[in-house]
Amino acid sequence: MGYLWLFALPFTTRMTVIRLPGGDLWIHSPTPLDDALKAEIDALGTVAHIIAPNRIHYWWIGDWKQAYPRARTYAAPKVAGEAAKAGRFRSFDEELTEAPPAAWDGVIDQVVVPGSYLSEAVFFHRSSRTLVLTDLIENFEPGKVTCGYLKPLLRAGGVCDPDGGLARDLRMTFWPHRKQLRAAVRKMIDWNPRRLLLAHGRWYAEGAVGELNRAFRWIL
Repeated sequence: MGYLWLFALPFTTRMTVIRLPGGDLWIHSPTPLDDALKAEIDALGTVAHIIAPNRIHYWWIGDWKQAYPRARTYAAPKVAGEAAKAGRFRSFDEELTEAPPAAWDGVIDQVVVPGSYLSEAVFFHRSSRTLVLTDLIENFEPGKVTCGYLKPLLRAGGVCDPDGGLARDLRMTFWPHRKQLRAAVRKMIDWNPRRLLLAHGRWYAEGAVGELNRAFRWIL
């Protein structure tokens, strides 16, 4: 289940998995964990780090922690309280900041983008030059959206391929923090990513810097 600001409607969500040196797995925005997915994950390595990158993407953290009790859990600002209030998870190990934890320092860079409604932790995997976003850019492909009610909302929200971006309603919540958002986007551009992974919609295998400039032209 995904959320388009005030509306709760179903849409697909992408999880990102990074294998750290040594074989530990870094799980970003975990999706529902079934037996088939667990088998695939276990074949890749040891789940060691589970990340809730913003207050919308925490729902399955508890299920993953139950399946992998030795893994550490990390939350962007404002996530822990939201998850506890919803009765989904109450014991994150660490809140994410500008400084990467020692477990992935030097491998994955990060920046926390503050907003009035949600703050999002953004990550950059150095060796693959991959930037990992969650809701700061959404890029739904209308032809793949099966919910009739959802299509006009996505178009109105400005989150449809080929010109996906930060949803217009969420833009308003970042506006009081626009200086910090602008600085964070410039930092992402300075990282010079090649790939751009998104939680929702078509991702970009090439040209990440150009897509960042396009999607955030309203703030740069």
